[in-house]
Amino acid sequence: MRRNQVAVVGAAETTELGVIPHMSQIQLHADAALNAIADAGLKLSDIDGFATAVETPQQIAHYLGITPTWVDGTSVGGCSFMLHVRHAAAAIEAGLCKTVLITHAESGKSNIGRTPRMIGPDSLNGQFELPYGVSTPASLFPIPVLRYMKTHGITHEQLAMVAVVQREWAAKNPRATMKTPITVEDVLNSRMIAYPFRILQCCLVTDGGGALILTSAERARDFPQKPVYILGTGESVETPMVSQMQTFDSSRAFRVAGPLAFKEAGITHKDVDHLMIYDAFAHLPLFGLGDLGFMPHEDAGKFIAGGHTRPGGKLPLNTNGGGLSYMHSGMYGMYALQESVRQMRGIAPAQVQGAKISVCHGVGGMFAASGTIIFTNET
Repeated sequence: MRRNQVAVVGAAETTELGVIPHMSQIQLHADAALNAIADAGLKLSDIDGFATAVETPQQIAHYLGITPTWVDGTSVGGCSFMLHVRHAAAAIEAGLCKTVLITHAESGKSNIGRTPRMIGPDSLNGQFELPYGVSTPASLFPIPVLRYMKTHGITHEQLAMVAVVQREWAAKNPRATMKTPITVEDVLNSRMIAYPFRILQCCLVTDGGGALILTSAERARDFPQKPVYILGTGESVETPMVSQMQTFDSSRAFRVAGPLAFKEAGITHKDVDHLMIYDAFAHLPLFGLGDLGFMPHEDAGKFIAGGHTRPGGKLPLNTNGGGLSYMHSGMYGMYALQESVRQMRGIAPAQVQGAKISVCHGVGGMFAASGTIIFTNET
């Protein structure tokens, strides 16, 4: 894919975020889609490309009343939407479609019309992990995290600081679910979920959704919103079983997706003004900083504890409050993308002044999949 040839021209989340018991999951999809379409100044009939995950493209397309010429139902977990952006950009460049809508929504808290999630007994996870009692993210993630902490000398206090700093960002965001400041002591004294994770190091459980609209950079100039250009992209998958990761203290999918995006973008880490790293749990920003190449893993905990990612720091990270404090309906990647777009538009609640390049990095499953999108507001 060539740099800056495709742009985001519409971006919006659902009208409400948090607990939305009066709307089903498919209604949340439609709400996000209509909000993004309005943001772009378009009509539903203008959409000729469509992508979504969990729900099938045909289900949502039918509900919206659109008949696209290009569809993508890639569903690899929470970073599916990063992959959708990458695939949509390639499709637009190839001339397969002109205007792509990407939607995501989940009734993660209220469970209204939500697609049931289950581990099939005949799946690899069902056969080789579930019998040992590890079934949820909270019980699966500790396996690599404890190894990561031991190998790289990460302390419990450093891990707790991830949640503390992201709450500082959330306090600046009116739509954030959790805004009350917290301390390292608050985190370490909160209820234990699965060692080493306490509840304040685990993501929220909420309802909501979001949508993006992409088109060619040439057409983007005619839209009402400031275009946000796609500078670089990357994707990869590793293993669906956390027990079978190549190494517990690093993600192979992260190490493939991130460098691909940086190479395509033609930038170095020093060029990055703003960073989003999927944070279903507090360890993921640490893994991301190391695997994306910002610093050695040994320095990641010290970097965040030193205040470098907090408001006013040299590398603003998860500026919406992240999955730990902003919202997390189950597949968080869409909300990270939304914040990167807001930052590049210059309209984020906690705006990073002068930001020109934003890196948005996602994870799917435990470490099963990864997608990286690099945005810029410069042509």
